[in-house]
Amino acid sequence: MIRRGFPAGLARVAALALVVVLVGLLPWLSGRDPALALLRARSAEREPTPEALQAVREEYGLDAGPWGMLGGWLSGLVRGDLGYSWVSGARVLPSVVEATGVSLYLMGAALAVALLVAAAVCAPVLVRGARGTLRPGGSGSGGAAAMLAALPEFLLAVLLMVVLAVWAGWLPPYGWDRPENAILPALAMGIPAGGLLGRLTSDALPSVFAERWVALWTASGCSPAQIAAAALRRATPALLPQLGMVAVGLAGGAVAVETVFAVPGIGRTAIGAAESRDLPVLQGAVLVLVLLGAVVGIAAQAVRAAMLGPGLRDAALSLPPPPAAPAGAVRRLVPAACAGLLVAVTAAGLARDAVTVDAARRLDAPSWAHPLGTDPVGRDVLARLGHGALATVGTAALVCLLALAIALVIGFFPAITAGAAEAANAVPPVIAAILVAATTGPGQTGAVIAVTLVSWPPLAAHGAALVQETRAAAYLTAQRAFGATPRWILLRHVLPAVAGPVARHAVLRLPGIALSLAALGFLGLGGQPPSAEWGLTMSESLPYLERAPLAVLAPAGMLLVLAAFAVSLSTLPGGPRTAAARAQTTVPAGAA
Repeated sequence: MIRRGFPAGLARVAALALVVVLVGLLPWLSGRDPALALLRARSAEREPTPEALQAVREEYGLDAGPWGMLGGWLSGLVRGDLGYSWVSGARVLPSVVEATGVSLYLMGAALAVALLVAAAVCAPVLVRGARGTLRPGGSGSGGAAAMLAALPEFLLAVLLMVVLAVWAGWLPPYGWDRPENAILPALAMGIPAGGLLGRLTSDALPSVFAERWVALWTASGCSPAQIAAAALRRATPALLPQLGMVAVGLAGGAVAVETVFAVPGIGRTAIGAAESRDLPVLQGAVLVLVLLGAVVGIAAQAVRAAMLGPGLRDAALSLPPPPAAPAGAVRRLVPAACAGLLVAVTAAGLARDAVTVDAARRLDAPSWAHPLGTDPVGRDVLARLGHGALATVGTAALVCLLALAIALVIGFFPAITAGAAEAANAVPPVIAAILVAATTGPGQTGAVIAVTLVSWPPLAAHGAALVQETRAAAYLTAQRAFGATPRWILLRHVLPAVAGPVARHAVLRLPGIALSLAALGFLGLGGQPPSAEWGLTMSESLPYLERAPLAVLAPAGMLLVLAAFAVSLSTLPGGPRTAAARAQTTVPAGAA
């Protein structure tokens, strides 16, 4: 049965309160005098004398201490007053509202692009399944979808700007004064998100088409269009939480895209406030992001409950059978080929010097001495690629495992997941990294913690949706009638049915996690130069894309290979699907 003891609303309020308290205490968590940080933000030339620092404390109420200042901000929030900017002196609320409007507009445009891309990705599976020609376990679009999902947003943004704005001159390269300014950032954000949604949908549809009702409808003379529409509706409820997560991520997580195109959105406002230590603006921006996550999450859950109807409440759902694992030599060769390429590039790069700077050879074209050319400071690109593979892939795998473990535990408490996951997902990795760096200092450890904290929500939401539907399945009602204990049901039915899909989802997110870690290094919150992380390497070489494209495209290509390896590995036969199939057909010991 569905757990009802812990109200989802209470979880949302608790998660929101925790985020607000952490942000409010940020100046004191850093261990540095907030008055000094504020003085530096207002005037870098002013001497930080004791008198000047005391004047700053008295002017901004810092002498009240962290809790006193937090209490004053909360009392102002009740009155609809977010205070005044520490840097500009302007009221916070108008600027936050304006930035939120920009992000919501951009989110809508990017979400439309994502849905179109997702439809294109899963259309072959939908058509073949409706016509009865879908092979067992086959989708045919998983690799392409994973490649799209692994595209770095900031790299895609720069490529779109160079090709469509600079070379073709079709669209404005930056700014936010015309409707066409939203096209390029919407494409940069929507294409990877659409690849992820399309991949998840393609993974869910084969199970739906294996249900008995599909054969019954086909024999009854229903058209492929009717079957396709019903199958899509059948697969949608479990995907709605992910759609909500994607929508919120598009609003607050596209800091890099907003920076590339100079979009004055809420994500860019938050990172700007964090960098300048403008606490009131940062508080307002994070508060809006978390509230937005809660609203979208509530809407997604309400639509999902309406689509499932009384079956979810009355434990009368019919779960789709787990899809058959794909077979064939080609399916097995893909992960082997990708792994071989990753190992070969890593080995070739590790044999070279990745640190020595040679200004005379900067931005060199490929040659025998440097097969992939050199970067902006003359370092060998192949060497950087090989040395960066260890840190990039290894650290991302660790974060992926941590996020999966957290998601599997929290996913069994859907009410808690509803609030905590929405709040955590609404906070961009950059903001989480700032909060972590305030206590641990900038570095790779802080980046790992920050990305882990924001990587588990989509996995937990996926797991919670599957837990709810599995617990409400009609066949489990029969198992309970046969005398099955809660522990038996958990270990033999619920856990196997949830672990497999969530694990494949986690593997699919591995390239994105690698990119998030490297992006934090670029912002000074993770790995520091001369680190050879792939994302940091791309960021350093982006300004020279036209002169040395391989310095950017080589690490991007390796991320795509990593994505292809991840998705092909997640669909190998003999995986979690087999365990899930056994779980639905096993009868507990002692059953009549």
